[in-house]
Amino acid sequence: MSDSATQDNPFTQGIANFVSGLQFDMIPPEVRTRFKLLMLDSIGCGVYGADLPWSRILQNTLGGLDATRACAVWGSGQRLSAPHAALINGTQIQGFELDDVHRRGVLHVGAVTLPPIMAIAEMKGGMTGKDFLTAAVAGYEVGPRVGICMGPEHIGQGWHSGATVGVFSAAAGAARALGLDAGRTVHSLGIGGTQSAGLMAAQYGAMVKRMHAGRSAQSGLYGAVLAEQGFTGIVNVFESEYGGFCTTFSRSNDRFRLDELTAGLGSVWQTMGIALKFYSCVGSNHSTLDAIRNIQQRRSFGAGDIERIVVHGSQVTMDHVGWKYEPQGLTSAQLNLPYCVATLLLEGDCFVDEFTEDKVADPDRMRWAEKVEVRHDAEITSKGSKYRHMVRVEVHFKDGTRDEETVEAGRGNEHNFASEQDIVEKFEKLVRHVLPADQTEQLRDWVLNLEKQDDARELARLLARK
Repeated sequence: MSDSATQDNPFTQGIANFVSGLQFDMIPPEVRTRFKLLMLDSIGCGVYGADLPWSRILQNTLGGLDATRACAVWGSGQRLSAPHAALINGTQIQGFELDDVHRRGVLHVGAVTLPPIMAIAEMKGGMTGKDFLTAAVAGYEVGPRVGICMGPEHIGQGWHSGATVGVFSAAAGAARALGLDAGRTVHSLGIGGTQSAGLMAAQYGAMVKRMHAGRSAQSGLYGAVLAEQGFTGIVNVFESEYGGFCTTFSRSNDRFRLDELTAGLGSVWQTMGIALKFYSCVGSNHSTLDAIRNIQQRRSFGAGDIERIVVHGSQVTMDHVGWKYEPQGLTSAQLNLPYCVATLLLEGDCFVDEFTEDKVADPDRMRWAEKVEVRHDAEITSKGSKYRHMVRVEVHFKDGTRDEETVEAGRGNEHNFASEQDIVEKFEKLVRHVLPADQTEQLRDWVLNLEKQDDARELARLLARK
């Protein structure tokens, strides 16, 4: 294997050094505690996702192609090969717009990081809860930094960051789970990075949008297990001026910032920058939904009281969720801001029970969605990626009055993180759709006591439907 240290790759090498050298005791207690809550949330999303139509198609299709039974498909009784299990489990976590998001890095971190580590735990054995936590935190720290490096222009250009940036969280976490040295970790990143792909046009109704996170999880797993055997990747995957990740996935060299890749590694913990969702829709919609709820606390109103609603947001909000709604499937419904506002006004919430196939073309929701206008606010865009979800919402009432509310980020954001009680409540509400109450409780307690667990394979048993 070539010596990556001889290449011009200070950032790739810096990430690899951090990942391979990370030890449990180096992770601050508050980061460990936060990670366990984030992991619990992702597992809840993944188990709930087992019965969704797109998950069933993947399970049945890959089950017919794959005779291997090494790894569990969460929330099911099925076992598949490690790469196929990682693909499906990542898809299930991201399968209903319920999972975490690192807002600055524009990444759903758990969906891409946890499945490959779980697959390795089942394949290799001997992984303790501390080992699992350490590997996962390595992945949680890397992917968001790549997203921050690329900036909001990356998704604005049409790439889906979960499918492009996500491979680096997956490859880093899997490399640490396998105990790879820094040299092989460089190759794990380089193998993962060359598999990056994912188009944002998938948001307009395609099931494949759900699979993007699963493909990242699978690609990162491939990167690590191949690097372990001496297979080589692009050793300067971030730095290469021709065909490198940053230059290829950005319009111009001044649109990305390589120094963000290693900024604060080991001292500033991006795991603490991950937010959770309490609506079953894309994160860009949550601040608007919270703004409307805040106004409702001051003045009780429903859909029938409204003349129109104007949402002022960033360019990313405009491009990502502000388009005119057309009924193309649940994916487009959950990503479209006017549709989600109409859902909140008519149903009082935007959680899992409010999004069903029979409501995609609901005339009432479509009629009220027409009353929602999304406008670009250049001042919000100028604040940068940290404020990309910020909105100013104006509600114009039929009686001629108006009210407005500005919200920087939705409930459960990194600055006002959700309580353990709220996260556990969401987890139990989701998992009990699939698993019995006693198994749900055992799964909850196992994750919340992760660092005390002797064998991570026990988690796979708790994730399986009997």
